[in-house]
Amino acid sequence: MEWQGWFALALTAAALVVLTVTAIRPHIVMMAVLTVLSVSGILSPGEALAGFSNAGLITVAAMFVVAAGIHASGGIDLLVHKVLGEPKSVRSALSRIIAPVVVLSGFLNNTPVVATMIPALHAWSRKINIAPSKLMIPLSYTAILGGTLTLIGTSTNLVINGQYQALTGSAGFSLFSITLVGLPVALAGLLFMWLFFPRWLPDRSDSNAFANMREFTLEVSVAANGPLVGKTVVGAGLRNLRRVYLVEIERDGTILTAVTPEETLRGGDRLVFAGDTQAIADLLRINGIVASTENGQPHGLADHRAERCLVEAVVSPHCDAVGLAIRDARFRDRYGAVVLAVARNGERVQGNLGTIELQAGDTLLLEARPAFVSRQRFNKDFLLINDLGTEAPRHERAWLAWAILVGVVVAAGFDLISMLNAALLGAGLMIVSGCCSVSQAEKSLDLTVIITIAASFALGAALQNTGVARFLAENIIASSGGSPWLMLVLTYITLSILTEMITNNAAALLMLPIVLEMTAQAGLNNEPFVFAVMMAASASFATPLGYQTNLMVYGPGDYRFSDFLRVGVPMNVFVGAVTIGVLLLGWPLVKVA
Repeated sequence: MEWQGWFALALTAAALVVLTVTAIRPHIVMMAVLTVLSVSGILSPGEALAGFSNAGLITVAAMFVVAAGIHASGGIDLLVHKVLGEPKSVRSALSRIIAPVVVLSGFLNNTPVVATMIPALHAWSRKINIAPSKLMIPLSYTAILGGTLTLIGTSTNLVINGQYQALTGSAGFSLFSITLVGLPVALAGLLFMWLFFPRWLPDRSDSNAFANMREFTLEVSVAANGPLVGKTVVGAGLRNLRRVYLVEIERDGTILTAVTPEETLRGGDRLVFAGDTQAIADLLRINGIVASTENGQPHGLADHRAERCLVEAVVSPHCDAVGLAIRDARFRDRYGAVVLAVARNGERVQGNLGTIELQAGDTLLLEARPAFVSRQRFNKDFLLINDLGTEAPRHERAWLAWAILVGVVVAAGFDLISMLNAALLGAGLMIVSGCCSVSQAEKSLDLTVIITIAASFALGAALQNTGVARFLAENIIASSGGSPWLMLVLTYITLSILTEMITNNAAALLMLPIVLEMTAQAGLNNEPFVFAVMMAASASFATPLGYQTNLMVYGPGDYRFSDFLRVGVPMNVFVGAVTIGVLLLGWPLVKVA
């Protein structure tokens, strides 16, 4: 190897050390690596920036928008209420997640599965009072294991099969050829997670008593012909909400206090809740909850509710509404906003929301049009404007959003169109059909994840172009001394290490020609070796860089690089041992004459 190879190897090691021992975010580290590789001349500018035009990266970005459509339409609420339920422990929660994610990932590309499930699990974690950090890594790992069940479960399997066909001239593998390996490995890996991850994963919960010092009074109504009419309080899911509780119900001029779980809801019931901001945002996503009414007239704005968002505002002493009851302040006409909740001195205000007289310093939770925030920055009515970025879900489009997602994965899964084109069409349909707004689509694009993935391609290209990857692979495999089982073990270990440093597709494509040449020269059966390449390329758990679903859950789970090492290294070792054991028991390594 020349100096460029040693330099790239040292740079890789330095990046891994920085990511492991510091709090510097991965996208900063990987962009720094990209800069050094470009400035040093190891990569040309085109090679360094090639990752930003990679089809896989654009597919991930488009799937973020598709996931935003599922979330904004209330589609995730269907999943949470009908499938996930209300488990009482982390292990019980993991049991609820495993089945749907494994099945979906086995027949769909696991990237859109994870992209869709992230917002669902985030909302669900708040509801069941379990930290997202306990669930997001298991989500990614479960999707990875599910992807090993079939040939179409992950793009890596398809890429390897395509290269295998090109290099050998054979028909390749069938849809379920890998299942005999993937199924026992997936079952063992899921059991390993279920047993140990609840203790090993950090608890970075924001649900402690001091997470939000403001307790709002919120008043809403039961939609006259909505799905909550006729249901009991507990049946409607309003009894065991986290960080928000039902204070009273106003019905036909009568106040019902100390509401029992068996109380039946009626259309037009006015419900008074108390809780913090995030809890109220979750409450407003429930299908059948609408803006409160007064004398039959809605307090809400006249146009489509889905086009508006939640805003926090602190009342200024100069506000014209100070001293007036909320119903007399004419918020709709004056500010283009509706008061949904009030907090005063960090506590909820007693009484009917419409009769509360506003005071300077009151914190209001408003439902406002998008222009409200920018317009009020130039006025003196409010001291603080905080756009919570929460828009009311479009429940009537929930099934349409799921239909678009199913269409995307079916079209890509049956090779009707490429995964890239399917994702782009799906993203466009989510916006055009109104499942999500343009602003929601823009906000869904996690730039830190996108930048990290794009910049990681530069490091992979450097390791490949300078000969580092081939040097490591050939020397490790050559050290087997001609022993077939040791060749299989070293093949798996080598690819597992490479996958953690470069992308799994690049690592697999680099190793497969070497493995085929090695098995041909030694007279070995290449099938178990190819399966080892497929499994090792997918079973990337130790770092967030090795697999894109790991990167996707990095931010939502509030993880550090060391969190992946803590649970991922043991997972890598265990899954690797099970995979090698299954291959040694199930396939002859030496060709049968």
